[in-house]
Amino acid sequence: MALITLMSASGSPGVTTTAVGLALSWPRPVVLVDADPTGARAIPAGFLKGAQLPTDHTIVDLAVSHRQGSLAEDLPKMVMRMPGSNVQLLAGPLNHYQARALDGLWEPLAAVFKSLERNGQDVIVDAGRLGLEGFGLKLVAQADQALLVTRTNLPALVAASSWAPTLRETFTKAGGLDSLGVLVVGEQRPYGNGEVAKVLGRPVTASVAWDPASAVVYSEGAAQPRKFPGSPLNKSLRAAIQGVQSNIVRSRAALQVAGRGPR
Repeated sequence: MALITLMSASGSPGVTTTAVGLALSWPRPVVLVDADPTGARAIPAGFLKGAQLPTDHTIVDLAVSHRQGSLAEDLPKMVMRMPGSNVQLLAGPLNHYQARALDGLWEPLAAVFKSLERNGQDVIVDAGRLGLEGFGLKLVAQADQALLVTRTNLPALVAASSWAPTLRETFTKAGGLDSLGVLVVGEQRPYGNGEVAKVLGRPVTASVAWDPASAVVYSEGAAQPRKFPGSPLNKSLRAAIQGVQSNIVRSRAALQVAGRGPR
């Protein structure tokens, strides 16, 4: 499938939890990228239960690789396999200061990520929160599927709607508006997907269930509850994957019809 990015317009709508859940449910080998510019390192601290990852194997080190002309060659050296899975993790910045060094990396890194499709790998990026210094908008704009993650309560939708016009304009200029969609966390809490799509001006590509007992497995590495594989969250993650894959196929077909080919 290729490059999928997740982002938010407000704090803690479930981007990291969803990114981890999607990656661990993904039907092909996948690289999970922590591109959150805050340096929160939420995946090692959460799902990996505070694991101490090497500090010299992060996305920031790839900025050095890019300057040296070895970005594609060095990427495989910077990832680590998450236990018991086909997921390889590219760790994020150690702190928010480091994110400042990434602006020149995002576009070439997007090209390298997309080239992994030839090797049977896809890439899922936790891009963090829009508007923060160091946010990888240039990476997000190159995604085969970019998802604005939001809950459906009024504060979340107001925040998302403040960014929606900017995102639509960015993707239109990049020639890939069809690649921009919405991922809803907790439909009907209280608004439905149709109302969300109307407010944000983009279709809801996927929804994931509001299921705190299962979400804590992905967000904090908690023990799996009884019947975890068949939980509402995991069922919705599998459905979300199908929605993302179908939308990528449609958007690529639209690009082919327009004579531009894949971005």
